[in-house]
Amino acid sequence: MNPEKIAVGLDIGTTKIVAMIGRKNEYGKLEILGMGKAKSLGVHRGVVTNITQTIESIKLAIEEAENESDLAIKSVVVGIAGQHIRSLQHSDYIIRQNSDDVIEDKDIDNLIQNVHNLVMLPGEEIIHVLPQEYKVDGQAEIREPRGMYGSRLEANFHIVVGQISSIKNIGRCVKSSNLNVADITLEPLASAEAVLSQEEKEAGVVLVDIGGGTTDVAIFKDRIIRHTAVIPFGGNVITEDIKEGCSIIEKQAELLKIKFGSAWPGENKENEIVSIPGLRGREPKEISLKNLSKIIHARVVEIIEQVYLEIKNYGYDENKKKLIAGIVLTGGGSQLKHIKQLVEFVTGMDTRIGFPNEHLASESDDEFSSPAYATAVGLVLKGVSKNQTDEISVVDPNNSNHPQTFKQPSIPEPEPEAPKAEEKEEDINPDNTDKPEENEGPKNKKAGQQRKGFLENWADKFRNFLNDDL
Repeated sequence: MNPEKIAVGLDIGTTKIVAMIGRKNEYGKLEILGMGKAKSLGVHRGVVTNITQTIESIKLAIEEAENESDLAIKSVVVGIAGQHIRSLQHSDYIIRQNSDDVIEDKDIDNLIQNVHNLVMLPGEEIIHVLPQEYKVDGQAEIREPRGMYGSRLEANFHIVVGQISSIKNIGRCVKSSNLNVADITLEPLASAEAVLSQEEKEAGVVLVDIGGGTTDVAIFKDRIIRHTAVIPFGGNVITEDIKEGCSIIEKQAELLKIKFGSAWPGENKENEIVSIPGLRGREPKEISLKNLSKIIHARVVEIIEQVYLEIKNYGYDENKKKLIAGIVLTGGGSQLKHIKQLVEFVTGMDTRIGFPNEHLASESDDEFSSPAYATAVGLVLKGVSKNQTDEISVVDPNNSNHPQTFKQPSIPEPEPEAPKAEEKEEDINPDNTDKPEENEGPKNKKAGQQRKGFLENWADKFRNFLNDDL
């Protein structure tokens, strides 16, 4: 085993917590060494609401991943998401005193630091400061100002803000699970790493990650993230609607959604009926699939309309903001039947389902290619692609007296193509609700590796804050 390329991603979601261990093989593809998952009992809409339950769920997921991989996890790459995340636009500038010298990294860092000093609402803190375009002495539309001469350096920024208490609660849960935070990233950015190509980011694309508690939206144009949003509805709300509309328990509602649910009522006939076992010897309950689809359709349309509103707020109808690559759906909610067709119908934009299989080694289990694990795969990709100054700690349990900390090298671009995820049909089984059927995902070219910059530097500082102060 080549431990130098190992990374661990920890996806703390509303419905499940996933710990995934992976490494790059000789072809640059991601080999999953182990994965553990546990029901997320202490998280609501991406926010920790019960510290004790969240810690227990993290420990269960980590233990399962360790047993599967025969490795002991010491640090993880953690994703940040949730209803508390919001974004805003801001412009700022600095006046350079040394205008006879070319613009360098320190000048850009000074400009970004100015933005970090903005006063946010009480209890909020800036998570990411993402430059859009620069201006040098009034000259606009500059993507790369380094190496240029000028006295006034200006930029438009996309700022991601979150509640500091929510972020610290996640950090506390990780630390209390005997883990260190190796890195942190916004979960939509991790999902984008797993399912979007550089060509799509350049052409303009909307990533829609439909999770259990929330739906995350990230818009890319010219390979820069332009807009982010969190919609407080996800797959759990659909399940709740089915539960109330059909007068059944939650487990049965989730099973119905996965096995028979459709976002397009026209696909079902009036005489299509499914029988649900009665409770405690009661008579079975008959559910019309037509009615089931109508319940699902109503909620999914509401989610899509809110996504479309965010796209309109971005201003996609402007020539310079056109989203040529359309929409990419990922997350567990994207596996709902006919959701792709419904999104295209409501928005009028080309849509595809985003699978992380393009980055996975050919021998990887088909389960890892599911959109439900796109965020976890993206977090692992973030970990293995970090520079040598960043560490991911993994120890061999068979040699626990001599733990080692391995440095992460830069990863070359992959050459061979990975196989597509195959479409599978599953039997109706209440104990198998965590494995919904998957569609076949298209292949994309891998996004190019980015060099370490201000975002990673900020992550380093925040990681040290979590590791040292919590």
